[in-house]
Amino acid sequence: MANPRGGAAAPALTVVGLGAAGASLAWRLAGTGVPFEVVEAPAGSGRRSQDRTWSTWGPPGGPGPFGPLVAASWPRVRVVGPDGTVVTADLGAWRYRMLRSTDLDRAVRERLQRHGVAVREAVVDDLAGVAGRVVDTRPVPVPAGGRTLLLQHFLGHRVRSRRPVFDPRTVTLMDFRTPQPAGGVAFGYVLPTSPTEALVEYTEFSADLLTDAGYRARLGEHLERMRVGPHEVLEEERGVIPMTDARFPASPDPRVLRWGANSGSVRPSTGYSFSALQRQADDLAVQAARGGPLRLPPAHRPRHLLMDSLVLQALSTGRVDGARFFVDLFARNPVQRVLGFLDGSTTPGEDLALMATSPRAAMLGTVLSRFPGVGGVVGLRR
Repeated sequence: MANPRGGAAAPALTVVGLGAAGASLAWRLAGTGVPFEVVEAPAGSGRRSQDRTWSTWGPPGGPGPFGPLVAASWPRVRVVGPDGTVVTADLGAWRYRMLRSTDLDRAVRERLQRHGVAVREAVVDDLAGVAGRVVDTRPVPVPAGGRTLLLQHFLGHRVRSRRPVFDPRTVTLMDFRTPQPAGGVAFGYVLPTSPTEALVEYTEFSADLLTDAGYRARLGEHLERMRVGPHEVLEEERGVIPMTDARFPASPDPRVLRWGANSGSVRPSTGYSFSALQRQADDLAVQAARGGPLRLPPAHRPRHLLMDSLVLQALSTGRVDGARFFVDLFARNPVQRVLGFLDGSTTPGEDLALMATSPRAAMLGTVLSRFPGVGGVVGLRR
């Protein structure tokens, strides 16, 4: 990029990848005076992040600098149990929000162009030739060594129905009227943007993926269950997100900071990452402005990671009924407490209150299997 003193200068920082992580940092760095460039894989290379819908929630003003890009928001959420029981919660001043990756990508590229930041298209297989500091957001294989690995895999269709069938004020976070996999959980997810349009997803947390025909069958069954009726498919969205308590290794190159899904920014128990990435991007932008090595701030609190690990273990071993577990969380707690926990913003007291509403025998069994000495401490035996 251009040197304001005249002549050319290598960027002091290279951001590799323009997905949620790279775009969030690039937005914050643009206009700060930090010399940097972005390297993104060319379209059609198969190396770019797929188009996605990201969800966040919280009080007015979020998420971070991307509030103007929110495509839709809702004041209510609901969860539907396997037997059709509905738990609906009003969010008060909070909102559940949706952003589209295509909108964010366009806005970030326009901002970078205005500030003269180069976006270089290249497939990066080796960082040895990249000068200066590097923030690498490319995916890496899921590390071995975790106690539990489930996959969050889904197929979603943005549909337009012939008749009004959706409630545009209410998000369906989880509808468990779907066949449940062993050692996991499955549900429908609905983001309605009008009485006749919605993103409807079939989502599964399990160890194994389905075939393409399997996803389409499950999604079709759920649309029938919702009585959507005749409809057209406007867009399709799919993905696979690792849900693991394994630790992601740092880069062996001290110049390179791995960040994003390759560093544990994804919340193990939910697959959510967008809000955590915004917090980390704020911190990294401040560090970049100061110069020197970049250090990745924690995405999640240690106690939340421990709780997530226990939940994943309880799900995968079948100790807890996943559908009932999540329905009870929403039925027995204020909605802000549950969403705050999923976002990592709850206090220790709120976490204890949440734990008190979980299936105690099943979760205690999971704790004892992990920490056998606990039984003796509390006077219990397995």
